[in-house]
Amino acid sequence: LVSEVMLQQTQAARVVPRYERFLARFPDAAALAAAPVRDVLEEWSGLGYNRRALALHAAARELAAHGWPADLATLPGVGGYTAAAVASFAWDAQRAAVDVNVRRVIERWDGRPRTARELSARAEELLPARRAAQWNQAMMELGARVCGARRADCAACPVSAWCASAV
Repeated sequence: LVSEVMLQQTQAARVVPRYERFLARFPDAAALAAAPVRDVLEEWSGLGYNRRALALHAAARELAAHGWPADLATLPGVGGYTAAAVASFAWDAQRAAVDVNVRRVIERWDGRPRTARELSARAEELLPARRAAQWNQAMMELGARVCGARRADCAACPVSAWCASAV
């Protein structure tokens, strides 16, 4: 959960050292929940969007008091993408995690834009059985490295043969 929240709108290269330092100082939900807000914000400093740190602190309090909920989106600051990503990566739950990269890949692949609801349904439909974590990671990487926002490198794409937008 910490890594997913830190990676929201922040580049991975900036997050890695901060993530390691944050976990060293707050190794579990109980430690984070017990920490004063000023300490959490001090450790978060430089990552931007302090409201993410405040929401993570509030989520840690919920986790420390009640454990992990069945629906992670009930935690403060946790939306649909973060809930699906954490569930699939941490517990291998069959959940499609749709970020901007996955949205782009699916919409280009199908050759049409989709509403958020249609996109979620399509992503779940594409999810291979018992392979959610691998699929989510592959789709995110494909969108980040090959099917980029500014330019798609269709020649390097492993699925271009099935893509409606391939050139």
